Amino acid sequence: MKLALFEDGSPRQTGIVVDDQIIPTGLPGSMIDLIARWEDVREDLAERAKSEVGLPLSKVRLLAPVSRPGKIFAIGLNYADHIAETQSEPPREQVWFTKAVTSVNGPFDPVQIPKVSQFVDYEVELVAVIGKGGRHIARNDAASHVFGYCVGNDVTERVWQIRTPQWSLGKSFDTHAPIGPWITTRDEAGDVHALDLTCQVNGETRQASNTRHLVFDIFAQIEHLSQAMTLEPGDLIFTGTPGGVGAAMTPRQFLKPGDTVRCDIEGLGHIENRFEPEI
Repeated sequence: MKLALFEDGSPRQTGIVVDDQIIPTGLPGSMIDLIARWEDVREDLAERAKSEVGLPLSKVRLLAPVSRPGKIFAIGLNYADHIAETQSEPPREQVWFTKAVTSVNGPFDPVQIPKVSQFVDYEVELVAVIGKGGRHIARNDAASHVFGYCVGNDVTERVWQIRTPQWSLGKSFDTHAPIGPWITTRDEAGDVHALDLTCQVNGETRQASNTRHLVFDIFAQIEHLSQAMTLEPGDLIFTGTPGGVGAAMTPRQFLKPGDTVRCDIEGLGHIENRFEPEI
């Protein structure tokens, strides 16, 4: 099932995406509320998806499917080609940073180039959305703790990222975590360690890889994070970006006002954002 958050002139609501339509779930509350109640509502929603006619997707505005997650964690240096292009040593341990929850942005909404610096870069990533919370989750059990997956862009301000050992400020500017266009539930996402992913800037392919090349796979990531903290429904995990980022090009290619970045992941859809100066 594909689940989205949308608005069509009325208050935002959750919906089921079926082909080119979206069917309102009719459930009150946020996407996190839906995730928390999933086992109680999934059969009714599946029946609703089969029997009801929805709204054309072209007539609604899709929002970030999880508008205010409790936590956003992202792993760095997790594809071999990205490690090589940054001239870094392969990590012996998982390298984690946070993104502020206020960085969440819609799948087709503008992304800001900040006033304070213009060295903005793109990073296509598969994003895992936690379903069943927990602590000390074993790797073999981790798949059952994922609600679903979506496309993300770990937008990064490179100067703020590298001027201190901690990356979080450079990763946390407002609008710098567009996600979507919906959440594909884990039962429909297929083998999430065999998905092609690409990033295009103004139609030019900059990143192209496959999740089979993750250094630490998604379930190892969940196991590791949950040793430190309780994961909760709706938490987001950005699982790493492949090679091809603008900062590693010669000459370096940072995003300019008017640039459009499209991120695609096989079977999960795409997000596309225009970069605009912060006002």
